[in-house]
Amino acid sequence: MFRYTGQQRYDQDMAEGDGRRPERVAEMVLRELSQLLVRDLKDPRLRGVTLTQVKMSDDLRHGRVFFSHLEGHAHAAESIKGFHSAAGFIRRRIGRALQLRYTPELDFEFDPGIENAARVDELLRANRPRGED
Repeated sequence: MFRYTGQQRYDQDMAEGDGRRPERVAEMVLRELSQLLVRDLKDPRLRGVTLTQVKMSDDLRHGRVFFSHLEGHAHAAESIKGFHSAAGFIRRRIGRALQLRYTPELDFEFDPGIENAARVDELLRANRPRGED
């Protein structure tokens, strides 16, 4: 009689390598980093920052964190300096929270997506006929 154990399922999941683990870890990093941004990071350069996405490498050792800023692209460089200043603290806290074998090295990049969407919306509103409001 064959008995199915949880360890066998875990081994099977790891062997399959469905590629979803980097996505799951990225979600956990985004969640944890969002909480850090609200509760613990007091750097004024990080005020107005909204995290939009995290992408992890397949080996989970590197991650790219995308963010937007309320005041647009003009404050992106200062925000990146703020993130770099807090990088050690962020990495340590994420490592404790996620308990991965290797704590990922995080790079921060400005995400112009929200800014671009607002610009498109503005253009569409400007070209709309007057009677459609």
